[in-house]
Amino acid sequence: MNFKISEPTTNIKRWDHPGGKLLDKGAGSLTDAELLAIIISTGTKGKTAEQLADEILRKFSGYRGIANQPLEKFLQFKGLGERKIIRIAALFEIARRIVDQAFEEYEKD
Repeated sequence: MNFKISEPTTNIKRWDHPGGKLLDKGAGSLTDAELLAIIISTGTKGKTAEQLADEILRKFSGYRGIANQPLEKFLQFKGLGERKIIRIAALFEIARRIVDQAFEEYEKD
């Protein structure tokens, strides 16, 4: 999906947050850390959501590594509480279901 809005329709300051970049340039233009930062939403004192996302991605060697982690492993990151971990878990469950549905459709053909 290449969702893109040409005129600002929200209170997001363009480019101050990866969401502004997504609105301007589309989701495909975002880095892995920027995408995960949108899910994380906020950082902590001294660390942006993007920096936290980058730290997580490096620790687990990317999305595939994140997907294989028990939820308790995410508690080691300062700034990741239960709500943020739940959002990350939901994101990966949605991704898993998309892959499962695509595979089922492929097998039908």
